[in-house]
Amino acid sequence: MTSILQTDTAPKPASPTLIERGNAIVDRLKQHAEEAFYYLGGVADLATQTIQQFIRGPIDRGVVIAQFDQIGVRSISIVAITSLFIGMVLALQTAYSLADFGGALLIGKVVSLSLIRELAPVLMALMVGGRVGAGIAAELGTMKVTEQIDALRALATNPVRKLVVPRVLATTIMMPLLTLLACFIGILGGLVIAVGSLHLSSNFYIRSVIETVKYNDLASGVGKTFFFGFTIGLIACYNGLSTTGGADGVGRSTTATVVTASITVLILDFFLTKVFLFIF
Repeated sequence: MTSILQTDTAPKPASPTLIERGNAIVDRLKQHAEEAFYYLGGVADLATQTIQQFIRGPIDRGVVIAQFDQIGVRSISIVAITSLFIGMVLALQTAYSLADFGGALLIGKVVSLSLIRELAPVLMALMVGGRVGAGIAAELGTMKVTEQIDALRALATNPVRKLVVPRVLATTIMMPLLTLLACFIGILGGLVIAVGSLHLSSNFYIRSVIETVKYNDLASGVGKTFFFGFTIGLIACYNGLSTTGGADGVGRSTTATVVTASITVLILDFFLTKVFLFIF
């Protein structure tokens, strides 16, 4: 009985105070900040090595062409479907929202400017970047956990030159080309709605697009995609080369690549838009 009474009357551990909880939150924030700075430093270091290896010597053309096919040609279907329906939705929304202001007459201007300056570059970077970034991270991550990258180093082959440079080069070059294709197909989708649903003439729509779009608009929209492609390729390669933990680690790297690349594209889009507006 005595032991039972002693157990029942034993003092309970004190709950953490408000100050202790606050300190725990601060420590957690510091840890996340350190991890973020470490991640940024790793990506910046990989970017420096990639540029150095690209400048130093010839790159395997066969690998680069294979990456052009993997990143560019095989993304045409998703680019075409996405941009076609974006253009059609833009045309419908313009005619409906601006009906009291003659919205049907503004379809060519709204669709072309919206696609070329903002929607096509960002959405193509998100869609293609998610597909391409996940593929690169999974491929390099699998090579890392199966020690194939260590084997390359043992054979005196630089993994950055062999694996990273072709993929980053392909994403940087193919992203603007895919964006131009998306702009063309999106404007074509707007033409389908303008002629089929709103009964406008195709000549009026095309003339409106030609009169609206200027060189500055095209340079601003497509110019951003070079940075998007370079960033997506770097993030995917860095996450792939940093993979640990077997198959589970490959899955984490793939997920982290899609999330990080998407957030980075949106942040870059804001700052690049301000820069290009200042320049042009």
